[in-house]
Amino acid sequence: MSKQTYRVCCCFTRRFKLTVAEAPAEIKALFERYSENGTMTVDQFHRFLIDVQKEDKATVEDAQAIFDSLKHLSILHRKGLNLEAFFKYLFGDINPPLSPSLEVHHDMTAPLSHYFIYTGHNSYLTGNQLSSDCSDVPIIKALERGVRVIELDLWPNSTKDNVDVLHGRTLTTPVELIKCLRSIKEHAFSASEYPVVITLEEHLTPDLQAKVAEMVTQTFGDILFCPGSECLKEFPSPESMKKRIIISTKPPKEYLEAKEGEEREYDLKKEKIEAPDEEAWGKELSDLKSSSMIDREDGLDGGEDGKDDEDLEDGDLKSQQDVAPEYKQLIAIHAGKMKGGLDEWLAVDPDKVRRLSLSEQELEKAVITHGRKIVRFTQKNLLRVYPKGIRFDSSNYNPLIGWMHGAQMVAFNMQGYGRSLWLMHGMFKANGGCGYVKKPEFLLKAGDDIEVFDPKAKLPVKTRLKVTVYMGEGWYFDFRHTHFDAYSPPDFYTRVGIAGVPADTIMKKTKTLEDNWIPNWNEEFEFSLTVPELALLRVEVHEYDMSEKDDFGGQTCLPVSELREGIRAVPLYSRKGEKYKSVKLLLRFEFV
Repeated sequence: MSKQTYRVCCCFTRRFKLTVAEAPAEIKALFERYSENGTMTVDQFHRFLIDVQKEDKATVEDAQAIFDSLKHLSILHRKGLNLEAFFKYLFGDINPPLSPSLEVHHDMTAPLSHYFIYTGHNSYLTGNQLSSDCSDVPIIKALERGVRVIELDLWPNSTKDNVDVLHGRTLTTPVELIKCLRSIKEHAFSASEYPVVITLEEHLTPDLQAKVAEMVTQTFGDILFCPGSECLKEFPSPESMKKRIIISTKPPKEYLEAKEGEEREYDLKKEKIEAPDEEAWGKELSDLKSSSMIDREDGLDGGEDGKDDEDLEDGDLKSQQDVAPEYKQLIAIHAGKMKGGLDEWLAVDPDKVRRLSLSEQELEKAVITHGRKIVRFTQKNLLRVYPKGIRFDSSNYNPLIGWMHGAQMVAFNMQGYGRSLWLMHGMFKANGGCGYVKKPEFLLKAGDDIEVFDPKAKLPVKTRLKVTVYMGEGWYFDFRHTHFDAYSPPDFYTRVGIAGVPADTIMKKTKTLEDNWIPNWNEEFEFSLTVPELALLRVEVHEYDMSEKDDFGGQTCLPVSELREGIRAVPLYSRKGEKYKSVKLLLRFEFV
């Protein structure tokens, strides 16, 4: 066994033994139970898959296929698996927490309003909301991750003869619209064949609107869905819109010209733009049990909402001249707010469907008094939620408040990172990662107010999820040896919990194991779930630091509804959602 040396002073060193990954006691006991004379045959392994891994449909041929996949490790005994090979299987890439063969399996023939849709906000920004570059690169990255809704802000270029994409009235550098459109066409269906929705916020004269219409129609051609200028009576299904592009914006009745005091203005000299803390991972998610439900995740509080221009009421618009009719023809999903307040905004028209946008703060206030009305509205119409205007650092909010009220388009800054974005990544790992997740039936149940789902109602426990945290490994290979502590190996602990409706939301933690690159916690946690359909399993690893903030060691977020029972190798991801090469945990999932 090798040793690792840390230099404390110029004349003093500390030496630590480097351990190797070894099967926990419970794994050894399971191996003994399903093996004979130190060898597990195919038939015995098949029984293990059924009894412990709960793979009821597994066949002997499936067990043999796993055997065959381990041959390259040169540890497979000719008669079967020894303990080392069995442990390698359990802790290997062949044994993930979500089924690798489970592709799109939700019903995709319902209207778009019946799905949570992977949605981006200001999709063209590379960094913060005030001074970062605009580019097609973050759009491409989002599409390759499976994002299905791309937002573009359209402004005249400096010579007023072409169209740029940028965050208006900031120091963001523009990118040409045509470049963004071409990148969308090239990458739209690289990760999913289901439709891409482009939401537009335009600040254009009619001649430039006509130019946009020409660029859009020429770029997308036959894959562009254009039902005409009239509102749809019902949204089409994702299945019927495969490999189609859909445009959504407010039908421009007048040319929008910003009025003094109406647009949000940024005083760049007074407003400090803070770069994200490279050593942090984002503060804990807001407590949905609190009455205000205001998100404090990133230390931002108060301030006025940024208002999407598409949500300005017709009375706020200044009439200039007629709108280009060819631009109107592009719009498939009509957006905008009705005049009045929440009751008018959430009114359901039996003859047409539309999209409503609310800021995160507007939604937080609305759910207190209009929770069930929002659920009812989203059964037929689309609700888009977007970050409040003071999130200059491209941070995000807790998405669960939108999802539990049926909001389909919970729009996120995909270029940011932090716990909120990890939840977004976790939610859309479901349904084969296609970017569309069917809403639970209780969110679609029509009827009287008393029959519509109320997220605040006290509900009975449907199931209990037991999670056993056995061990972890991989940090020694993926991090510098002094990354966590300059003078000793790391002191890791794991946080595990649930993000979901308020009654289900909780986090727990293991003990801290000192000076160990391969920690063996062997701790068990149980979570009661009242709405498992909306629950996400959160897992984070941190390294305890006595004098400073604890270091980040990896995270993942998984949809509870698609967890595979049994003992699974769970890969961890960086703060930005990038998968580590080696870091993973060995966990066991049981529904009891």
